[in-house]
Amino acid sequence: MSELINNSQKRKELLKHMILQLHEGEAPGLVRKRLVEVLKSIPYDEVVEVEQELISEGLPEEEVLQFCDIHSMVLDGHIDQSHAKPVPPGHPVDTFRKENRELEKVVGAIEQLLGQIPTLQDEQMKDLFLKLHGRFNELMDVDKHYLRKEYLLFPFLEKYEITGPPKVMWGKHDEIREKLKDAIAVVSSPGNISVDEAQIVTDLILLPAVKAIPDMIMKEEEILLPMCMDKLTDEDWYAVDQQTMEFGYCLYDPQDEWKPEGITTSEVVYNTKNSIQLTTGSFGIDELESLFKTLPIDITFVDKDDKVKFFSHGPNRIFARNRAILGRDVRMCHPPSSVHVVDQIIEDFRSGKENSAAFWINMQGRFIYIEYFAMRGKEGDYLGTIEFTQDLTQLRKLEGDQRLLSYTKKEEL
Repeated sequence: MSELINNSQKRKELLKHMILQLHEGEAPGLVRKRLVEVLKSIPYDEVVEVEQELISEGLPEEEVLQFCDIHSMVLDGHIDQSHAKPVPPGHPVDTFRKENRELEKVVGAIEQLLGQIPTLQDEQMKDLFLKLHGRFNELMDVDKHYLRKEYLLFPFLEKYEITGPPKVMWGKHDEIREKLKDAIAVVSSPGNISVDEAQIVTDLILLPAVKAIPDMIMKEEEILLPMCMDKLTDEDWYAVDQQTMEFGYCLYDPQDEWKPEGITTSEVVYNTKNSIQLTTGSFGIDELESLFKTLPIDITFVDKDDKVKFFSHGPNRIFARNRAILGRDVRMCHPPSSVHVVDQIIEDFRSGKENSAAFWINMQGRFIYIEYFAMRGKEGDYLGTIEFTQDLTQLRKLEGDQRLLSYTKKEEL
């Protein structure tokens, strides 16, 4: 037994074997019992390494995602964090953890409300669901927490060649978002719901949404965040910290300011002595910056190597972008569920089969138009893909002509 306890490779082999047993249908309770009997606990970094190896060896990410909760249940309480690095106050990890404490408070309040259902009368359900609506709206603030992980933490993990686990976790984020949206839809319009109906809705929709939050907190605090503390440098963490406000905080306002020792920051200095000369004219650097901030469309450029090379930063971006995505593989900037579409577009553009692809979606009452174009050189060689995104909500309302020179406020269109 001691050879397992003291041998990292053998521990990982055993954990991999147990996870594959789960995927083959073995009862989670039995696997958990064996894990406890044989290993007692396993270091958090080895859990990540095993998941990365399984994906690299061909276990589909979708299948890992499907069984992610079972893995967590088996490992819960048996992940060794005794060697985890300390986290200073105000550090991004400290903020993530304190946000989790606030999320747990909201989860507890919702569970308390749901626990009252069997003791109430039918006519009291409407008032109870009104209270639940407010609490679930608070819980939806977790989206900011997840966005910071997806767009600030995950790029650094990819930098250190850890790609599988972040993809799986992003997929779990999307599942949780959908569960919360379904829960909010239910509690926002209950109608004349009976106690029995409320209990059914609770079991099928509300409790699964609530339970998903602490499950993700466990994955974060026992595996993801300790691993990030090991991998990311102080410079990495400071970059995360400086971009955090682009997404905002979740139910928590940090009280401590953190800045690592020895880190110096300065504004980026551009060479403005010369203009950028193009075939039809030229731009100064400041003029070019202003152009992309002024255009009423969002632009993102992905180069021929599929790396994000540029994005415009106007005042009303439709989809969030931040400098952490620069140099990142474009596939890593999309949810796992849509990566196959990205792959198809790039392949068709690179091969010359297509030169454009358009999509449009209705999002929160807005009509969003998205179009991709293949960029090609003089000889037709593929240079990359440019994405244009525009809110057409007001433009679709235009009728007739406006031939006279006049100014019309957007809200009047």
